[in-house]
Amino acid sequence: MGARDRNGTAGKPAIDDEITMELVYSYARRQALEDGVLIDVSATARELGVTIPVAVTSSVWERYVKLTPAAIRAGNGEEGRVWDILWMFRWAALRAKDQSEVRFQLHVVTESITPSLVELKAICGPGDDCEPVITIMLPNED
Repeated sequence: MGARDRNGTAGKPAIDDEITMELVYSYARRQALEDGVLIDVSATARELGVTIPVAVTSSVWERYVKLTPAAIRAGNGEEGRVWDILWMFRWAALRAKDQSEVRFQLHVVTESITPSLVELKAICGPGDDCEPVITIMLPNED
């Protein structure tokens, strides 16, 4: 409740007034990983020298990691496709020091055996316990 003036009407809140808000919904990263909304790729990221936990969204996984018939014909494997995403992320992150969002591009075999240029973004933010974590997603995801 805000401070009242001498007429008893509400004015601007006083500095020591408490502001409370009800949390409507919270979705923990841990739960998103368990639900398959995020896929943990930290082990592969560590092989590339990325020490912060990394996950990709299920949309990234479905579009650019999961093998399409064209990707199978091209000799792709899921491990290699994850490696490619993380490799390109790593180089973009090294160029964009001290930024919490990094956009990067890579060529991926999708519906055609000829690779398509795609764009992804990576966001470094707080995890469930306020530790830094990286999430790689489609440009329109948040």
